[in-house]
Amino acid sequence: MKRKTIERPPSARQKMINLMYIVLLAMLALNISSDVLNGFSLVEESLSRSTANATLQNEAMYRDFAAADSANHYKAGVWYLKALHVGRISDSLYTFADELKMMIVREADGRNADLDNIKNKDDLEAATQVMLSPSKGRGKELYDAINSYRDQILDMVTDETQREIIRNNFSTEVPQTIGALGKNWQEYNFENIPVVAAITLLTKLQNDVRYAEGEVLHTLSNNIDIGDMRVNKLDAYVIPTSQNVVQGNPFTARIIMAAVDSTARPAIFIDGKEIESEDGWYQVATPRTGDFSLSGYMELNSGSGTLRRDFTQKYSVVAPLATVSATMMNVLYAGYDNPLSISVPGVPSNRISASLRNGNGTLRASGNGFIVKPARVGEDVVIAVTANQDGRTQSMGEYKFRVRQLPDPTPFIEYADENGTVQRYRGGGIPLPKRSLMAADGIVAAIDDGLLNIGFRVLGFETTFFDRMGNAVSQLSDGARFSEKQKSTFQGLTRGKRFYIQRVRAVGPDGIERQLTTSLEVILN
Repeated sequence: MKRKTIERPPSARQKMINLMYIVLLAMLALNISSDVLNGFSLVEESLSRSTANATLQNEAMYRDFAAADSANHYKAGVWYLKALHVGRISDSLYTFADELKMMIVREADGRNADLDNIKNKDDLEAATQVMLSPSKGRGKELYDAINSYRDQILDMVTDETQREIIRNNFSTEVPQTIGALGKNWQEYNFENIPVVAAITLLTKLQNDVRYAEGEVLHTLSNNIDIGDMRVNKLDAYVIPTSQNVVQGNPFTARIIMAAVDSTARPAIFIDGKEIESEDGWYQVATPRTGDFSLSGYMELNSGSGTLRRDFTQKYSVVAPLATVSATMMNVLYAGYDNPLSISVPGVPSNRISASLRNGNGTLRASGNGFIVKPARVGEDVVIAVTANQDGRTQSMGEYKFRVRQLPDPTPFIEYADENGTVQRYRGGGIPLPKRSLMAADGIVAAIDDGLLNIGFRVLGFETTFFDRMGNAVSQLSDGARFSEKQKSTFQGLTRGKRFYIQRVRAVGPDGIERQLTTSLEVILN
């Protein structure tokens, strides 16, 4: 559909100002004295007021453009940038005219000249000197600036009537009259004219700039419909805080109609009854689990009658449910810090609490989870979970875990390979380089099965060698370290010889001392 452009014809006041300016120019040509000069002052004052009003209107338009760009940059962004460009070139020409006015007045009245109180209004040399001086005349510069501004503005105005007005306002053609023969534009306008006439001419130029700026801004605003509040679709919506509700908690939703008029709130009906609601908020109790539906309609009075829109919103009510899992294992081990993660669907972790029901050990929060340390083997640990929802604490159930003693660790020799990487030798028929054995301090023990990595403190162990006669020779360690006698025996072993590490005694984080039933077979390479 072709967009209808809003035309803004010149106001009656603007027409009157233009007519007064033409009459005064004609009277000036007849050398009318001080009354004519005062008439120019009146016109200049009227032009200044008109320009100030136009400036205020344009500034309001720029604020509308900025608001539209902030609300929808995709739609308004390109037009906002064009509006800013119009503002820049308009301010540039407007400021240039201001500078010329001040230069002309100073040329006539001296360095302390006051643009609002011109003393030598009838000075015929000041404008000529500033605008037409061979060395520093600014007339040609103004001529070029007007032409450039006019061409850029006309590129952005589509209405032909407005284009013609702007083209005439910024015309730099010299009339073909006897008095104008042989003169260029700047000579025709500024040669031998009183200061007050030159100032009025430049003020009229500034007025024309603000008028043209406003026309372009209105044209650009039509492209994005700034201020157009019309809508072509109205629908009712139910916006729940959550579609899944824990049993016992209320289902909360906001019921609205799209494109709401803030001065006329719609009436909401559920099950045929109008509800009292502030801004559309509504709650319904949830005493049982299952799938439910909230249905009703909204009514809004408009100028053409009553609008009605139906709505339906499904929601589910679920039983209180929490997920509690041991992070590293399937059971809890007594005397050990077992990490737990506890979660409740739809509830942030910082609103979840847990406690021990039967007092078997301790439970504390740690990071994003919990640490439970059972005290007794064979007695289950019961963990109660609660959640804080909408300011109220609700139970999410109790969860039971079996408690076992930590299993026995595995002994191994820990050494650094040629790359400096720590390795664990567990036997199993794999040879151990003799140099690695000689570099090891002793043995370590740990539960290391890919899930758990629980270290134990070795209290002591024995090494068993076989002499040439096949007799077993046992040697005791120095705690977890190889004794000097064991190291001396290692030194005399040759490739392919083997010995056994056995009767390992160790204590775990649960404080229980145990003697390991497994032994470590070492084969030298």
